[in-house]
Amino acid sequence: RVIIALLNMSCVTMASSYSIGTPGKPWGAVETGQWRETREIQRSYLEEVVTKIHGLKDQFEVLQYGALSQDADKYPLYAIKSKNWSDDKPYVLITGGVHGYETSGVHGALLFLQDRATHYSEHFNILVAPCVSPWGYETIQRWNAQGVDPNRSFNPDGEVVEGRSFNPEAATEESSALIAFLKEQKVQQWTCHLDLHETTDTDESEFRPAKAARDGIVDSQPGEIPDGFYLVQDKTSPKPDWFKAMIDSVRKVTHIAPADSDGNMIGELVTQEGVIAIPCKTSLGLCAGVTNSPYRTTTEVYPDSPQATADQCNQAQLACIEGALNHIISAAATCAQ
Repeated sequence: RVIIALLNMSCVTMASSYSIGTPGKPWGAVETGQWRETREIQRSYLEEVVTKIHGLKDQFEVLQYGALSQDADKYPLYAIKSKNWSDDKPYVLITGGVHGYETSGVHGALLFLQDRATHYSEHFNILVAPCVSPWGYETIQRWNAQGVDPNRSFNPDGEVVEGRSFNPEAATEESSALIAFLKEQKVQQWTCHLDLHETTDTDESEFRPAKAARDGIVDSQPGEIPDGFYLVQDKTSPKPDWFKAMIDSVRKVTHIAPADSDGNMIGELVTQEGVIAIPCKTSLGLCAGVTNSPYRTTTEVYPDSPQATADQCNQAQLACIEGALNHIISAAATCAQ
């Protein structure tokens, strides 16, 4: 928490002295281009992600649903689909890497596919998009190459509320490709959507100052990073028992983030242990609102915590998925009695 506090203390100063742009003036195409050109490739999407996806072809349908225009060969977009879809099974969507730099979202989704998806495909029709933003994965960036937050781009016509931490942004290739692909599946009613994320120290040290510079904000206020795993609940579909099942499953793997002294996390009210509630995710342009699933959430884990390892973060994502699906199976069995 001392480290987090120090990051926060420096955030306002960094916002007014970010290396790109003029303080108080929103970026144009020139500044966005400068930002993009200064991002560096730090890991390989093809080697670390696509190779694992291709290794799943014997168990699942591996479908390419698009590619990013900056390099179609380097950034193909993949979804993995369980075989033998049937209308008598509920439909489940799992997304990872909407923010490409959030490593456990990508590898947690792949871990589920490698270890547990075949089992759960007996109960569900499963569709997984493990890395929605491959350029962000390679450059370890929250935004895409156009300087837009993909996890605010799933409803570009949503309402922007001044001062709100969650606001929709412009459509992206990443979101548009996934939306089009989901429409092609012709699923009338999704049951569950789990969107896998994490929060790193760079959210405060890099992203918040960059966002303030991009948007022409000079008085950006620092935030506090929750130390541990938590879930983001849609106020329009609370499902407290489902959220408890996920938190109980995750706590076997890693620690759950506590509320701050005001009973909040990231400025939002904690509704139950490890859970915050925000307005309708569809209106905010979040990926977790891209379907009509009644069971929907965004996961968050803190890989920079001294209490967690990278493997624990991946395992936490897997435990959350299992807790979510087990609860739905149990609830369906109870209703059938």
